Amino acid sequence: MQRNTAKPRADWQRKVEVDGLTFHSPEDLAEQGAVYWDESAFYSFNADEIDTLESAANELQTMCLAAAQHIIDTKRYADLTIPPEAIPLIERTWNSEPPALYGRFDLMYDGSGPPKLLEYNADTPTSLIEAAVTQWNWLNECHVGSDQFNSLHERLVAKWKDIAPFLQQPVHFASADSEEDVLTVAYLRDTAQEAGLATAQLLMEEIGWDNGARRFVDLEDQPIRTLFKLYPWECLLAESFGPDAIATYDRTTWIEPIWKMLLANKGILPILWELYPNHPLLLEAYFDDPHAMRSYVRKPLLSREGANITLVAPGASTKTEGRYGEGRFVCQQAAPLATFPAADGSARYPVLGLWMIDQECGGMGIRESRTPITGNLSSFVPHLFR
Repeated sequence: MQRNTAKPRADWQRKVEVDGLTFHSPEDLAEQGAVYWDESAFYSFNADEIDTLESAANELQTMCLAAAQHIIDTKRYADLTIPPEAIPLIERTWNSEPPALYGRFDLMYDGSGPPKLLEYNADTPTSLIEAAVTQWNWLNECHVGSDQFNSLHERLVAKWKDIAPFLQQPVHFASADSEEDVLTVAYLRDTAQEAGLATAQLLMEEIGWDNGARRFVDLEDQPIRTLFKLYPWECLLAESFGPDAIATYDRTTWIEPIWKMLLANKGILPILWELYPNHPLLLEAYFDDPHAMRSYVRKPLLSREGANITLVAPGASTKTEGRYGEGRFVCQQAAPLATFPAADGSARYPVLGLWMIDQECGGMGIRESRTPITGNLSSFVPHLFR
């Protein structure tokens, strides 16, 4: 595994916008002289390293499913602050196995030892367009003859075809009103359409409620029978329409299904450590208390994009701000992230996102930051292997 410098394509902005990646240069990063899509560098791997990462992600998926079964069997919902009204649906959907689509493991790795799980984005992962499309097109233009760990687009289309018989069409796609979320959903909608499904797209705030029929409707007052929602379950249940979603759950096929709340919660990390102590793919983790760890990362159960993270080390600590600071948290061992020098001599800290489609790993995207905490503005850097 190496970090390599490269000369960006002269018209790279136009090319990535054609891919659907219009948020390549946000103002907050531009003020730092940086960009989100950063092809001034790329990571290279050998085939054995790619095999290691793929095998690790597949093993972690098996372990996480076993951990979800453990939570259900032992009723450990309070540890994850799961709302009581969601529990019967979690158990029912876990047993009935309704359609589920994707997730993303975030791993630390430097090529010299086993990857380590940082967290699992099992409900609402983003960074998908850049992983599935933009870095693939970059590879084919800039590095002909090299390969990339990336079959995401083909696997997504295949998964939609696989679950199509269980979906009432059109499949509605919804998200919050943010550029990245809307475009991520638009891309997923494209993969569903390529699979032959009828689709529609709207914002979460545009979803209506037909009180007479007791069901959700779209802007044309048509019933929403299948909904892919890029919107966290815990946020959805806290909305005014949350009780309606619970009461009428069986009238809509929800993707992702509600049982994914178990895996998208940071509480899965200490539970995995309990079930698989000292496993080479895991970092030591506990609920609320660091125990004997002197260096650790404190994470709220439901934080996202590096918000409200505290990195604690002897004599020092680093903290990020955000809106997830209330409630329970986990403490996870602070193993040092891989560090690579950039062209200007400063350090870069990569986190590898391993994408799961249909319970199997289908590709990788890399976010790198200038600090040990990966956040919403961390750059996406493409990769290849030889």
